[in-house]
Amino acid sequence: MFLDHLADKYSISFIPSRKDYYFAEHKIGQNYFSLIKPSNYVNNSGLSAVKAISKYHSEIDDLLIIHDDVYLETGSFRLKLTGGDGGHKGVNSIIYHLSSEDIVRIRLGVGGKNFSQDKIAEYVLSNFNDEDKKSLGEVFTKCTVLTESFICGGKKQLLDINSKLVRSNNNLEA
Repeated sequence: MFLDHLADKYSISFIPSRKDYYFAEHKIGQNYFSLIKPSNYVNNSGLSAVKAISKYHSEIDDLLIIHDDVYLETGSFRLKLTGGDGGHKGVNSIIYHLSSEDIVRIRLGVGGKNFSQDKIAEYVLSNFNDEDKKSLGEVFTKCTVLTESFICGGKKQLLDINSKLVRSNNNLEA
């Protein structure tokens, strides 16, 4: 949903690649970027990441992963600079295929509710209610600012903007 939000903001469309993802390309100022949406199962997202990095001749430091997190309250976010997958199968695949946990991530909260582990897939694939959609819209605005800061200035600028956005919320994990 968030990548679709960004694509709408920039009036760009996702097109299928010859690999396992859809992509949309644009630039902010002189900074070109690509939005990548895997088209395979979430637990194979790492394959898409490897193929995209190869296509764009990029490094892991050029990569910003934005993913849902059922353990965070809907409408919240956390910036994560390194570390494990937190139980997210897509992040697990990316870490595995890139052989690194040092991948900058924005974790978008879509949960914070009590449900059993065997219901997670059903939950994340279900539709959001109106209240959750409103909360997500608000956090998408903040995460758009963070994403643009990463595109224009990398990890350092992302950290600077994050600290300004969420100074009182303690949204940074390192």
